[in-house]
Amino acid sequence: MNESNQAGRRLVVVLAPVVMVLLLATVAAFWAAGRTGTTGKSVAPEVPLSYVTNSLGMKFVRIPAGEFTMGDDSLGFGPERTVRVGAFLMGVHEVTQAQWQAVMGYNPSRFPGPQRPVEQVSWLDVQSFLEQLNIREGTNRYRLPSEAEWEYAARAGSQGRFFFGDDPGGLRRFAWFGANENRGTRAVGSLRPSPWGLYDIYGNVWEYVQDCWHEDYRNAPRDARVWGGVNCQLRGLRGGGWNNRADTLGSAVRGSYDARFGDISNGFRVVLME
Repeated sequence: MNESNQAGRRLVVVLAPVVMVLLLATVAAFWAAGRTGTTGKSVAPEVPLSYVTNSLGMKFVRIPAGEFTMGDDSLGFGPERTVRVGAFLMGVHEVTQAQWQAVMGYNPSRFPGPQRPVEQVSWLDVQSFLEQLNIREGTNRYRLPSEAEWEYAARAGSQGRFFFGDDPGGLRRFAWFGANENRGTRAVGSLRPSPWGLYDIYGNVWEYVQDCWHEDYRNAPRDARVWGGVNCQLRGLRGGGWNNRADTLGSAVRGSYDARFGDISNGFRVVLME
């Protein structure tokens, strides 16, 4: 073999690993691009899911402990702050009419259906449900999530407006909302879950939290405890409902409602303390 052929062969041997490295880097870059929202913010990471089911058939998924940035200054829900959250179990679905009926013996909902979320219940009604559920299950571990726990679970480790990124165009895969022709609630679990195993975390019904209502997060606790206060006639709601537009949904979006009254777009999800 002459010198030119030997040199060419050496060049191929040297370049082959380089080409392979560049090819792998390109694939990795495309994969990473697919894991970001429209503004480049990373979407929710998937984690191993662990479930618990009670005697009523209510299914809970374990939410891992961690820290997150709560709020969104750009949307007026702030000031943003870092919050520490301990592990807890959260209802995979919003509480259904069948579950409410089994515990309370009646169904107040405007849009009847055993697997639809219960609605037209007040925050005070929900406290009665939780009291009876705890008695039924022989425990005191069932409660509403705190506002911080709710947002932490909804974000599922993401920092975008939604757990899948910032583009509301993706909502149709995960949420029943105003774009779905205002037909009322839908059966829970009909769409795709979040990476942390939660269905309907946006849309279907607004979800009560345990906290008293505060206009913003000034002086809010730095952990995920329930935040009390003087204006406890109003209670927090999260997630948005079936009759809301896409631009009123999101992980940081919040609202309030009088604790004494219900609404056809208000329901709830239950936490089970570890």
